[in-house]
Amino acid sequence: MTRVLVVEDDPQLARALVINLQARRYGVDPAPDGATALRLAAARRPDAVVLDLGLPPGSRNAKRRQDVEELLAAGIDVISTVNIQHLESLGDVVESITGIRQRETVPDEVVRRADQIELVDMSPPALRRRMAHGNIYKSDKVDAALSNYFRPGNLTALRELALLRVADRVDACLTEYRSEHQVSKIWGSRERIVVGLTGGPEGRTLIRRAARLAEKGAGGEVLAVYIARSDGLTSASPKELVVQRTLVEDLGGTFHHVIGDDIPTALLDFARGVNATQIVLGVSRRKGWQYVFGPGVGATVARESGPDLDVHLITHDEAGKGRGLPVARTARLGRSRVVLGWLAGVAGPALLTLLLTGLAPEVGLANDMLLFLALTVAAALLGGLYPALASALMGSPLLNWFFTPPVHTLTIADPKNIVAIAIFVGVAVSVASVVDLAARRTDQAARLRAESEILSFLAGSVLRGETSLEALLERVRETFGTESVALLERAGDVEPWTCAGSVGTGTVVGRPEDADVDMPVGDRMALALSGRVLPAEDRRVLAAFAAQAAVVLDRRRLRSEADRSRTPAEGNRIRTALLAAVSHDLRTPLAGIKAAVSSLRSDDVAWSEEDHAELLEGIEDGADRLDHLVGNLLDMSRLQTGTVTPLIREIDLYEVVPMALGGVPEGSVELEIPESLPMVTVDPGLLERSVANLVENAVKYSPSGERILVSASAIADRVEVRVVDRGPGVPDEAKDRMFEPFQRYGDAPGGAGVGLGLAVARGFAEAMGGTLSAEDTPGGGLTMVLTLPTATGLEPARPDLPATATS
Repeated sequence: MTRVLVVEDDPQLARALVINLQARRYGVDPAPDGATALRLAAARRPDAVVLDLGLPPGSRNAKRRQDVEELLAAGIDVISTVNIQHLESLGDVVESITGIRQRETVPDEVVRRADQIELVDMSPPALRRRMAHGNIYKSDKVDAALSNYFRPGNLTALRELALLRVADRVDACLTEYRSEHQVSKIWGSRERIVVGLTGGPEGRTLIRRAARLAEKGAGGEVLAVYIARSDGLTSASPKELVVQRTLVEDLGGTFHHVIGDDIPTALLDFARGVNATQIVLGVSRRKGWQYVFGPGVGATVARESGPDLDVHLITHDEAGKGRGLPVARTARLGRSRVVLGWLAGVAGPALLTLLLTGLAPEVGLANDMLLFLALTVAAALLGGLYPALASALMGSPLLNWFFTPPVHTLTIADPKNIVAIAIFVGVAVSVASVVDLAARRTDQAARLRAESEILSFLAGSVLRGETSLEALLERVRETFGTESVALLERAGDVEPWTCAGSVGTGTVVGRPEDADVDMPVGDRMALALSGRVLPAEDRRVLAAFAAQAAVVLDRRRLRSEADRSRTPAEGNRIRTALLAAVSHDLRTPLAGIKAAVSSLRSDDVAWSEEDHAELLEGIEDGADRLDHLVGNLLDMSRLQTGTVTPLIREIDLYEVVPMALGGVPEGSVELEIPESLPMVTVDPGLLERSVANLVENAVKYSPSGERILVSASAIADRVEVRVVDRGPGVPDEAKDRMFEPFQRYGDAPGGAGVGLGLAVARGFAEAMGGTLSAEDTPGGGLTMVLTLPTATGLEPARPDLPATATS
């Protein structure tokens, strides 16, 4: 019999789980509470554990998922339930729906690792009826729950999130199954529509039509795919592809880039790979006579799609207008190579004829043709297509005149030689075309690679937030080989140009018109290059550099303005907060002192000794509060002006920490400082003030009767002092903000201070080379972690004291 350990803190739910499992013939072992789950599981070794993912008080791990990992590592299955609103990745979505941020969340990885997920579904009206009958909450909480979190709209939206989550899980399992079993046949479990894009303007029409088709079925999905050839050269417009990518993502679809030389095959393979049910293609843009070369992509895909994949051919405005040919960029061979190519194409055949007739007249016609063909290939490599064509056209009559019997005449006696010369001319022209095309594509690929590296550098600089204008301009100068680069700007259309930044050894131009190359950036900024004229194809990359230079300049100026305005704004904020503190927090103890003094000076009342002592005690307490507040104000002022100069020396924590507990009630703090701790290098006075502020803050927010724990431990080259309370805690998003001056927790009691204690504590800690941060206390509350540098190699010298003391 399968043994199941049930761990549930709610007795009512625990009984329900036990009854349900026993009805299914499982052996059930109930556990008294969640904190003992790991201990009981280790002792009883059940087959499975039913575990609540909420963390009960007293657990030895900080997170329940750590308990789950320990159980799984021990070979014990875990069964649990989780509400959809507690998934960590859905926190923002749930907050936007319900208006409430879930403080306790479960990482998605824990749910993804589950072998099986079952949806426990219930309609919102049925759930609200169960709640109204008291089956979920106690009667005193039902009305508030129904009118707030458990409204019908909230429940409907959360239910949809749960259904979609489980549907995605089922879809992933289906994809995995099809992959493992090599299922190529399409299973139409969900409408998936693949849109084939060519990069032409008709793509927008196809995407919108596919989106309308997807809307007709529940859960329809649009996948736009662009198939590029493996050589990386394409006639598609990159700008148009970017627009189409944005459009399909705005409509809720996805964009995919696939490499494939056979477009129909690659498209069908992609569609079957994603289990698509429909393909949307545009009617071909080819003209009628171009169908002589083949039926086209649309007809081929429709013919080979099979019965399980529907193909839609959509008409559009570009149909039948022709695709046009891409304008190939001329290979930048240089003047010397072009001249050598023409020399090889024009003078080469004559020189080769002279050599063959004078030195090797009996080589044979076949070998002569091969030598002339090699000369044609050399002309193509050196000068491109046209020198190679010239070599072929000049070589053919020379072969006929000097080497084809009868020689020295254009007459060819053997018809086979006519065929041989014709083949030579055809092969020479074909080889010259292929060699020239390969050379041009090699040049294009190298240029595209260089451009991609440059654009990748620019994109990386944007992501890294680099703000050095001079470094960017120097990169422009190195990339394009110019003498100087300057970024010019002007305030208005009629204002003179000024230089915002420049690099290089040449003369910086005063106007864009005076530079060898100028690239405008808007109406009032331009990038000016001096030293050489750039070809037209370089201006695209230069435009990217110019735009990035303008962004860097604007970012640098915005940062400078922010830095200049930060100090006055911070000063104004502190002054405003100080005035508020003086008007309220300082007036409260002053009012108590004044009232007590006025009462003592009054002749109308005869005060007893007890009343007299009580009034004096009130005056003393008010003065102490004033002294504490003014001290924090002075400390904050010293921190703001940078006048805190710590006197660092090596001390033992036991010399300082107990002295910091004098301002809190007796017995409210438990002290745990091991004797083996190393010495720390700090300012004793600053450390005492920091610890005192942390302890006073913890006592202030702890429940009545709960003691504060102050512990210390050594970690590597530092010592951590932890002040642990069991108060209400602080949300994660507010943990850093609470260390700012004049910040108080929302439910702080009146007159509880001006909100400087934590700011002063962190300021003093950082002045001593330490840190101060906040963490959640396992089981509820807040833990302040004060990290201090250690004195390397020194051990504390202290009398024999207990490791645990209570103050």
